[in-house]
Amino acid sequence: MGRVAEAVAPARLGPSFRWLLAATWTSNLGDGLALAAGPLLVARLAGSPLLVALAATLQWLPPLVLGLVAGVVTDRIDRRRVVVVAGVVRVVVLGVLVASVVTDAVGVGLVLAALLALGVAEVFGDNAEATLLPALVDRDDLALANARLLGGFITLQNLVGPPIGALLFAAGIAWPLAAQAVLLLAGAVLVTRVVLPRAPARQAEAPHREIGEALRWTWAHANVRTLVLTILLFNVTYGAAWSVLVLYATERLGLGPVGYGAITAVIAGGGIVATIGCGALTRRVALAALMRVGLVVETATHLALALTTTAWVAYLVFAVFGAHAFVWGTTSITVRQRAVPQALQGRVTSVNTVATFGGLVLGSVIGGALAERFGVVAPFWFAFAGSAVLVAVLWSQLGHIAHADPGSGRRASPR
Repeated sequence: MGRVAEAVAPARLGPSFRWLLAATWTSNLGDGLALAAGPLLVARLAGSPLLVALAATLQWLPPLVLGLVAGVVTDRIDRRRVVVVAGVVRVVVLGVLVASVVTDAVGVGLVLAALLALGVAEVFGDNAEATLLPALVDRDDLALANARLLGGFITLQNLVGPPIGALLFAAGIAWPLAAQAVLLLAGAVLVTRVVLPRAPARQAEAPHREIGEALRWTWAHANVRTLVLTILLFNVTYGAAWSVLVLYATERLGLGPVGYGAITAVIAGGGIVATIGCGALTRRVALAALMRVGLVVETATHLALALTTTAWVAYLVFAVFGAHAFVWGTTSITVRQRAVPQALQGRVTSVNTVATFGGLVLGSVIGGALAERFGVVAPFWFAFAGSAVLVAVLWSQLGHIAHADPGSGRRASPR
């Protein structure tokens, strides 16, 4: 068991990292249950495509509206406390849902309100949680530590959790909700074991000034600015294609519900394979080179999906994309954490979050319009063409994006 623990979370990363890893993985499993059970519950109660779409919108809305505010909160108060409180709020909301299901008082309005409340709490919790790691591990270990965290996200939230959630839903609607609540509560308790170094006191300003400081810092820092713009623009192309993925899978590839559901598992499988060699890869290959290759892979993914009509070919493409998504996610997070000063981690992370969801929302609008007018393959051609142009434009900038300010992301003692 000791050897397994050392392989997963080396002792040099510190005991607090191991507590954070355990907390994150536990919460990931709980959120994975909801990936399957949530849509099933909404679909059963809603009876209207419009309400089903509204449920998705309510989960996307909080990061866009409150992302920057969450960054200010994270940088003002104890970040660990924000994570714990957000987790407890989510547990309370889920408890209300479970009680309403058990007493047959559940309705679509209550479910939609609960989704919105869960989304709001998650914005604050996720933002604060993303800032804990740079304070716990050395700058040179960030890539490895992020790989371990993201590996749990892919394995537990995207691969293991959804089928378990679907099975629990079949046994009874309340079961996956109750299980998620228990796992989120356990995750919140585990976070309390994390010991953060004492942060230097700073003068709090008006929220708009603090947000402005983060925006100015991001724009002035060439590497982080390029990273945020890359994420924003590539999420437009990604969002355009993936917004019609269910239609692409059924109409273009001829897949049924099970075949469509397998896409998530295949992507997660590619990510799991990538976890095996990610540590060695980041040690031997420059982060800038990894980012360049990743964007080329993403561009090729859109082209391959636009061309193929064969399901097994598409599954191979999805697997490669899953490996790319894992490496890209680990690399981009590491680059940002190395560059951003501790006092700005929360707010700059929130800028990145707004860029991410802003790109996805804009892309989904474009993808829906193109699919409506020209068919389900059109968004993939748009994604390929747009990504190819972006790679050409950003290629030279990506050459130095991984060079962060020396020591800006180093931890302090104790851990």
